[in-house]
Amino acid sequence: MKVTAKNRSRRIRKKMRVDEFQEFGFDVAWQLKEGINGDELDAFIDKFFAEAIQPNGLGFGGEGDTLWHGLICTQALGSCTDENRTAVEKWLTDNGATSVAVSELYDVWWAE
Repeated sequence: MKVTAKNRSRRIRKKMRVDEFQEFGFDVAWQLKEGINGDELDAFIDKFFAEAIQPNGLGFGGEGDTLWHGLICTQALGSCTDENRTAVEKWLTDNGATSVAVSELYDVWWAE
């Protein structure tokens, strides 16, 4: 959904995060092997952040243990791209995650 704000000043559009200030992100979910221990889990998540999230200027907010889910958006103002979605999905699949699901991009401020 594209939220438009005709007849609003640039300052108001920015505060409302509409038009040229929309920010797009995506949801992600994955499964880790049953019986993963705490050290293995910590190592996986540390590697995920070090190799897939931080180098691409992304941020992740989510939770999990063996089943993880969350939102990925940019660390600075801006929008994720289809390339970001593909890179995150590929990294998770290549590093042992299963049942990887990545949503389409959506407006993270005005999602329905």
